[in-house]
Amino acid sequence: MATVEFQVTGMTCGHCELSIREEVHEVAGVESVEVSHQTGRLVVTGDRTVDAAAVIAAVKEAGYLGVLSS
Repeated sequence: MATVEFQVTGMTCGHCELSIREEVHEVAGVESVEVSHQTGRLVVTGDRTVDAAAVIAAVKEAGYLGVLSS
């Protein structure tokens, strides 16, 4: 399993978290998604095939533009 952490800006509520969680969970290889609007933290766990660029694209698809991989 691999874990990748991101910082997402622009989230303000639980609905924001849900939108991101749903989009990122569709990325190939993703096993679990933890997201907090309070901290802006997004933690994605999955197999070694999880592509950080695909996760960032999914977050942008959910409507959040400020995404940084950490």
